[in-house]
Amino acid sequence: MAHSANARLQTLSLRRPIEWLLMAVLIMVLLAVFMRYVRQVQGQSELAAIKSTVGTLRTALVIDHLRRQVLPTKAQTAPPTRNPFELVKQKPGNYFGVVSKTQSASVPPGSWVFVDSCACVGYLPLDGLWLDSPSSDPLIWFDVTGAPGVLQLVPKERYLWGTYLVD
Repeated sequence: MAHSANARLQTLSLRRPIEWLLMAVLIMVLLAVFMRYVRQVQGQSELAAIKSTVGTLRTALVIDHLRRQVLPTKAQTAPPTRNPFELVKQKPGNYFGVVSKTQSASVPPGSWVFVDSCACVGYLPLDGLWLDSPSSDPLIWFDVTGAPGVLQLVPKERYLWGTYLVD
């Protein structure tokens, strides 16, 4: 009897570490799955923020064009501003400002810039792993085109954000 009690005690003492190991593995797998979903949600929210900002800038360009159409002819002679950030009432908190093309690569991730020499708006993603750019440029670029009519923001390339088109 003492022998079977000792064998049982040894079996129980071996079983506990195995149970704890299995529990730890299960928790690690759950954490990995959770982190993957968190990363996907972060990527989708950044894409939504990009599209929202681009939509706001496009709307500001159209409103500026319409405003110029209804003003007296003296006001129409002033050239329209090419920087759409100057047209919005409140600039985004992540608007870095007007920079040169070479300075644009050194802006903080998650920042918007305007480059006057090319009349283009750029955005440096928080996480570059989501962005697929044909030229491998780390920034997403939009040209300000359409003069003398309505100015528009047009993507320079066919950018993909995961599987979604950035336009």
